[in-house]
Amino acid sequence: MKNIIYLAAALISLQTMAQKPFVANYDESKISPYTLPEVLKTPNGQIVKDKNAWAKQKQYWLDQYSNVMFGKMPKKKISQSFQLISKKEIMDGKAVQYNWKVTLAGKYSFDVLGVLPKTTKKVPVFLGLNFCGNQTCSPDTDISVFTKYTVCDEKGVIKYQASAPVKRGTWASRWQFEKVVEAGYGSITVACGDFEEDLPEGYKNGVRTLLATELGLSPEEWSANGAWAWGLHRTVDFLEKLPEIDSKQIILHGHSRLGKAALWAGATDTRFAAIISNESGEGGAAITRRNYGETLWRITNNFPHWFLDSYKNYAYKENELPFDSHILLSLLAPRPLYVASAVGDQWSDPKGEFMGAQLTEPVYALFGKKGIAGLEFPALNSPVGGHIRYHIREGNHDINAYDWDQYLKFAKQEVK
Repeated sequence: MKNIIYLAAALISLQTMAQKPFVANYDESKISPYTLPEVLKTPNGQIVKDKNAWAKQKQYWLDQYSNVMFGKMPKKKISQSFQLISKKEIMDGKAVQYNWKVTLAGKYSFDVLGVLPKTTKKVPVFLGLNFCGNQTCSPDTDISVFTKYTVCDEKGVIKYQASAPVKRGTWASRWQFEKVVEAGYGSITVACGDFEEDLPEGYKNGVRTLLATELGLSPEEWSANGAWAWGLHRTVDFLEKLPEIDSKQIILHGHSRLGKAALWAGATDTRFAAIISNESGEGGAAITRRNYGETLWRITNNFPHWFLDSYKNYAYKENELPFDSHILLSLLAPRPLYVASAVGDQWSDPKGEFMGAQLTEPVYALFGKKGIAGLEFPALNSPVGGHIRYHIREGNHDINAYDWDQYLKFAKQEVK
């Protein structure tokens, strides 16, 4: 049934594309002139000049995103309990692997995988959602297998179709658990589909529907990205209860669509010590008005569930959009921010992602933090910046060992 629903949505998208053919632009000379909204300019035309005044301006921008793009974030608190499913030493005794089940409102549960260094001290951790099940992050046979809808086939290839459970360890290279542990950090992950399955009708089997009464929001008032971000917030609630974890050093990371969710999660919850956007592209770190690679029209036609319906109204009218990516990234201030791209992923607009990070400078400056304004677009594999950092590496749309080397170095230098 889900395949039929998704196929119908895909056919509608194809029909729309047939009416207005889409050809991605990869030529900088063909980008039309645009004007970006000023992040520090208030609705009445005043300019925010200090961090105290920024608090009100930040709320203004959060409201804009809530009304136009991601939807409302539930404000009601929800009860939570958890159970340790399994625990064992791995990596020749260097680490401990945990499987937990967290239950919300006594009725809705999600599975959390944790890989922590074996130590008596509280450890800082990286937290990120995965696409197709915790078992894809490691070949270990004790990890719970995700059985809901995924965008992957059984080999882990993204094909946007329901499938058999994805094979264990398929995407272990994206998580680099051993490298993370050796650096003194832990890694925590949850399947995004545990909060909402990634298809247009996914909300029916996720938190937006099954917890609608408890949260006081109808499914239409928020989006899949909102549900994923909210799920990250609830994961932090859980991590704060664990004596093994330093909850003041939870570093949030996300790749691609889950990078968009991570940015929204970080903007709406200040408990994350730092935020990492890995190739989040259109709707994430990249400047929408550039219309380079993926565009607002293409993303809202292909993946309407990721955003509010109102967001698609700005397709081909991007200059009327009340915000752009530099504002979303600015909402993370004053926390450390890392934005990363890959040269083989022009669809995500690496230069637009770099510009998004650059243009956060005015807000970070209010807190005495230096950004990357004025720097040239860097060479491959040559990270630039400090508190705000950026790199573009060789390769394609992915997270790999090189990325993790940079993120670990960034965490040690910037997250205190």
